[in-house]
Amino acid sequence: MSYILEGLKQGAALLLPPSSEILQIVALSLAVSGAATLLAALAAVPVSLFLALKEFRGKRLLVGLVNTAMSVPAVLIGLLVYGLVSRRGPLGILGLLFTPGAMVLAQALLAFPLITALALAALKGIARDARDLALSLGANRRQLAAVVIRQGRFAFLTAIIAGFSRVIGETGMTLMIGGNIKGQTRVLTTAISLETMKGNFELGIALGIVLLLTALAVNVAMQGLQGK
Repeated sequence: MSYILEGLKQGAALLLPPSSEILQIVALSLAVSGAATLLAALAAVPVSLFLALKEFRGKRLLVGLVNTAMSVPAVLIGLLVYGLVSRRGPLGILGLLFTPGAMVLAQALLAFPLITALALAALKGIARDARDLALSLGANRRQLAAVVIRQGRFAFLTAIIAGFSRVIGETGMTLMIGGNIKGQTRVLTTAISLETMKGNFELGIALGIVLLLTALAVNVAMQGLQGK
């Protein structure tokens, strides 16, 4: 127990003030996970809105696939993206392997089903009530979609928060795709893993504290926006 307490003490000391390396790692973590969450949200929000408003054959199967995709292990998504962007893969010509771009792609694929499923679950009731009201007032489909988007904006934001929290804490997949290259693809989770395995427990704790505070700060900020 004293070993852990001493590690916490020394780890906290490393953050006062934080080194340029730690700041760089934090900045890259936020940039990669933020871009991945935004990319996933840009696809997930229209898909969830479509599934909430549209009735069609095979809808239940499609919703089931989205829900099932949430349970796909992140390492399998990493394996898929690795195969796509590796030198012999179909996207190998782009040279994305071991770059932030590949990390963004992998994390976006991880966040997409989660954001879609959470937004859809929250929109079901909203869409049903909005549809009845809109039809009674003679609204068209575009107006109906606008009403649902407005009423469901908090649901979208909650789903996006969950998606960001999911990807910023991912390690294995990010390590597989990014390679944990210092100054290029090293983010908080991969740095924590590396430093802990090297025996730098204090630095690992310091980075863990930063990861916790970063995730907390982003979530508090987004919750504040939701409250407004």
